[in-house]
Formats: sequence, C-alpha cells, structure tokens
Amino acid sequence: MTLAPPTSARPAGLRREAEALASVLPALLAEARHLAATVQMGDHGRRRSGMGDEFWQYRAADATDEARAIDWRRSGRADQQFVREKEWQAAQSVHLWVDDARSMEFSGDKGRQAKADRARLLALALAVLLIRGGERVGLADGLAPPRAGEVQLIRLAQQFTAPAGQADFGAPVVETVLPGSRAVFISDFLGAPEAVEKALIHAADRGVTGVLLQVLDPVEEAFPFDGRTIFESMTGAVRHETRKAGNLRDRYRARLAERKARLSDLAAKAAWLFHTHHTDRPAQGALLWMYHALGRGR
Repeated sequence: MTLAPPTSARPAGLRREAEALASVLPALLAEARHLAATVQMGDHGRRRSGMGDEFWQYRAADATDEARAIDWRRSGRADQQFVREKEWQAAQSVHLWVDDARSMEFSGDKGRQAKADRARLLALALAVLLIRGGERVGLADGLAPPRAGEVQLIRLAQQFTAPAGQADFGAPVVETVLPGSRAVFISDFLGAPEAVEKALIHAADRGVTGVLLQVLDPVEEAFPFDGRTIFESMTGAVRHETRKAGNLRDRYRARLAERKARLSDLAAKAAWLFHTHHTDRPAQGALLWMYHALGRGR
C-alpha cells in the first residue's frame, strides 16, 4: 500500500488529494458491498433480551447528532453538549477497530492484497451487513460513533481510506466503546500481546463482547526463507540479518503458534472469539465467521 503524499495547503495539492480520495472511496465501498452480497444474510436480532428504552449513560455529542437528540438540561451544566444513550442502542452497537500500523502494509506477493487492504475491506463489508440488519456501527476510537444508515458507511469508508499510522504495530482502542455493546478488533496482532490483554480486560469490565480477527500473509505463516536474508520492519526501525534463515523456521513457527494460543486464551477469558485469516484465502470465509460470531447468543 502506498502512503499518501504530505498534506499541501496549495489548491493544486488539495485538489489532487481530494481526487485521490474520491477515486478510492467508491471503489472500496463497491468492493465491500459486493463482498457483503456474497454472504447470506442471517437473522440478527436488533436487541438483547431484557434490553429496553431505559437510560444507559451520557456521551458527548458530535457533529452527526441531530439537535433533538441532545439533552439540553445535562448540557447546560457543562461547556459541551451531551446525548442520552439508551440500553437498546448500546446492545445493537458494534465498534470496529482496524489496525492502521505499518506492519499491516506487508504483502508477501505483489499480486496479493496487503493485510491492511484486506482488513479494511472485511471491516467495511461487515458494517454493510450489520447496518442492513438494523444495527449501529462505529469506530472504537470514537472518530465515528455508532450510527445506522447509508451515510454512516460513507463515514467509515472515509476513515478506512485515511493514511496509515507511523508505528510498527498497533494496539486496540476501547476507551469510547459503549458498555454492553459489541466490538471487532482486526489486526495481525504481531505487536505486544500485553496491549491486547489490557484492551480485552477493559472491554470485559464494561460488559463488551466481541471478536478478534487476526489477518496474516501466508508468508508470515510459512516462513519460506533460506540462506542469507535480511528481515526489516515496515518502518525500518528493526533490522536483522542472518546467513541461515532456514535454521530459524521451526523456532519462528513455534513462537507464532504460541502467540495464537495466547490470543485465543485471552479472547476466551473475556468471552470473546478468536480466528485467523490469511490473505491468500477468499475474504468471504472471514466475513461469514465474523458475522455469525457477533450474532451468537442473540
């Protein structure tokens, strides 16, 4: 995946950036809609049993909220406006976190999607399915709070086509996730597992359930390297050279298996589900797994 050029204040630069975004956005949405159409729609319940119109919590209003949704009495006691969240709104809300770290830009083959591209496609296709089923979908980092409707899909697509982050590895964000809602974390999860553990503990404490989808390139699974090889992180911050890469294969695979087992165990303890998807496999399988995993027990 190619990084976007630096932002330019000149009209010509702004126009080029706008045209680039406009060309990517419809393509991503169209591909996500097509992928969603290949997955048979299930019967997603709109509410969990016992959930009603009772007040749940206040949240800060944003530009997408209508004036009638604002609680003016609560807002009058502060310098910002607030909206009342209801129990059923939390129950049918799904928060997405898609890792935008540089490690996600890796692809072991020029003809294969980068992990980031596959992750964003899966997230947006899942949003299409959920919103069609009456759910509210947003981002876990709060940049796009859970909403329903076609306009929300455009907001999500805009966020997913933003430039990649600068860190080698990402960490899930859960601070703005609604209590009692559901969440989806999509990443290669090759960074510090402690960050995932912290996020899952925080989510479980708030009654949030969800899924972890690990996206890996098949090269990262097979480790097909032999002889002299230079391994370098996507940012170039980490570099390792060896003359006998084949000797590392068994140890690497063992470490990766340990990583997967730990992620699966962390997910189980938080009442979440864990699954690994490879970018050389059809995206439909991973999408179907996420869709049904989110609907379990509903």
